[in-house]
Amino acid sequence: MDITFLLNGEVVSLTGVSPTMTLLDWLRETRHLTGTKEGCNEGDCGACSVMISDDQGHRALNGCILFLPQINGKSVTTVEGLSASDGSLHPVQQTMIDHHGSQCGFCTPGFAVTMATDHLNGATDHDTQLAGNLCRCTGYAPIIRAAKAAEAAPVPAHLRNLKLPDGPKSSGGPAQPDGGGQPPAPARPTTTDELAHWYPDHPDATLIAGATDVGLWVTKQFRDLGPVVFLNQIPDLRGIADGGDHWRIGAATTLATLTAHFAPLYPSLGAMLRRYGSAQVRNAATIGGNIANGSPIGDGPPALIAMGATLHLRHGDTRRSLPLEDFFIDYGKQDRAPGEFVEAITVPKLPTGRGDTLRCYKISKRFDQDISALCGCINITRAGDVITDARIAFGGMAGTPKRASQTEALLINQPFDEATIRRAMDALALDYQPMTDMRASAQYRLLTAQNLLLRYLHDVNGLPTNLHEVTA
Repeated sequence: MDITFLLNGEVVSLTGVSPTMTLLDWLRETRHLTGTKEGCNEGDCGACSVMISDDQGHRALNGCILFLPQINGKSVTTVEGLSASDGSLHPVQQTMIDHHGSQCGFCTPGFAVTMATDHLNGATDHDTQLAGNLCRCTGYAPIIRAAKAAEAAPVPAHLRNLKLPDGPKSSGGPAQPDGGGQPPAPARPTTTDELAHWYPDHPDATLIAGATDVGLWVTKQFRDLGPVVFLNQIPDLRGIADGGDHWRIGAATTLATLTAHFAPLYPSLGAMLRRYGSAQVRNAATIGGNIANGSPIGDGPPALIAMGATLHLRHGDTRRSLPLEDFFIDYGKQDRAPGEFVEAITVPKLPTGRGDTLRCYKISKRFDQDISALCGCINITRAGDVITDARIAFGGMAGTPKRASQTEALLINQPFDEATIRRAMDALALDYQPMTDMRASAQYRLLTAQNLLLRYLHDVNGLPTNLHEVTA
């Protein structure tokens, strides 16, 4: 596999690239750019943060779970590329010095790269943007002060135009067989049609979009992925389109894009997605991958199910659609045939005149950067004080993301009051028999899920229920 990209302003062309070599390993082992650190090697600590720039903008990503083919045609900036050629420091590097933002220094390069990316984008929500960069000794207060101090400084000239010069780049397209009896090279389709016609002939291939999950199969499980196909060069597989009465979300749409679009429409959903991994993870992870991996604790499916989402699958030229909740059959098993892939998700718009009734509650031990013990999303529609429809879905309560169908049935045509909700709380035990694991006990999960129904009642009635809003 051949790729071309920009590294700290220099055009780099590589041949014979291993499709599962990570950018972090290549930087450190081949280019000896050791400022980018290996910490967790699973996308949690941010020590490996790099800035990726392309026609979608600038974003911080975790180099440890970013495969080299994913940076084809893009610009990569590491900590070594932040300062100018004359040695002048980037504003965030200078303010980190001025505000004593570094102690041992191991995490500092990742912080500097993330802060420089935010500086370039004009982002000032530093607590959110830096949640994926873990500091082990300095403490976050001086780092946040440094980020704020750099806000008004101009962007350095060498970082204002991060794009490859015009000219031939390595091509995408279906994989071609290699000589000598070797397996086919990784596929890099550039359209959904190309993918649809290639995948049925290679149903055992691993689909790689953001690699925030697949990356760990390589770095932690040391798995041989076999044939792979990269989806990041398919523009018609990403983005959110207005379908009149619905939104159509391409499967390769990142969680960052999803958050930016839906947070103004559904603030509770936006608040939950803001806690989904880190900014680096949300910048890479795709909603199609989040659904297709079938995790029972994925936070995306419960919200989409509560919103009434429809899943769209494709196999060759054949397309089919089904309610998202029907896609999940059992733990590790989804309704997806070999060679079939998730193409899109559609979500109905809010009916005219009906306010936002969706609430999403992520329950985890840490506020940021944590896997949910359970995630509950509740969407109850009323006519006056009478419940006319209810969609309730939980993750972490069963082997799959699952609707609370019996609880929903009990709520229909009942008054929206505490007595009704408490009866629904009892019914929830009929819908779920959760398990005990390292994140929570079965008893805790069920009791918390029941209490979330009561929280929903108080929430939509205007009472403060968010820990960050409740004061003594």
